[in-house]
Amino acid sequence: MIYETLLGNDFQRLHPKLQQRYRLSLQEPFQATGMMQVIHSGPRYLRPMYQLFTKNRFLFPESGVMVPFTLSNSCRINDDKEAEVYWERTFYFPKTTRQFNAKMTMDLQRGIVKDYLGDPSLFYSDLKFDVTTDGFLLIRSEQQRLVIGKKEASLPSLLTGRVVVTEGYDDALNMYTIHVSIFNDLIGRMMMYAGQFSPSNI
Repeated sequence: MIYETLLGNDFQRLHPKLQQRYRLSLQEPFQATGMMQVIHSGPRYLRPMYQLFTKNRFLFPESGVMVPFTLSNSCRINDDKEAEVYWERTFYFPKTTRQFNAKMTMDLQRGIVKDYLGDPSLFYSDLKFDVTTDGFLLIRSEQQRLVIGKKEASLPSLLTGRVVVTEGYDDALNMYTIHVSIFNDLIGRMMMYAGQFSPSNI
């Protein structure tokens, strides 16, 4: 719903399977299961902070290969009467289960998606959505803020994480593909994961 509106005519340039995936309605959530070929967390010295983030279903300290995961996207009307997509990503490591959740709404005036990361939210990011020449969805972060209860504080560029997401569809495998990278100029890699998934409710 919000993604089709935001992308306008460019939505038709997405791979047909991505159009199907991102044409969310209030009645039909998208649910999927898959495998992350690789998950890299941040540097070792940040693990205590990442451990705290797990309470908010945000970043986590674990890394791994061939990690099963599930994905759920559901569209709803939030308290501000906006169409909102709730993202639930669950990663099943051998010894623990981690979640990375978010809430997204649309700002048509600015041409961005408003992304609140964590549940309850800890960080906010403007997201710019584009379609690549091969029909993939490319998502990049812009302005970011720290969320403290109902208050938000802008973050200097050195403390932000540059997010790049590429989502596509592999016709040979009949699976969706996902690659997510979060990078900070001071810290380096904050998180990266790459994998494949298939819908479980279509």
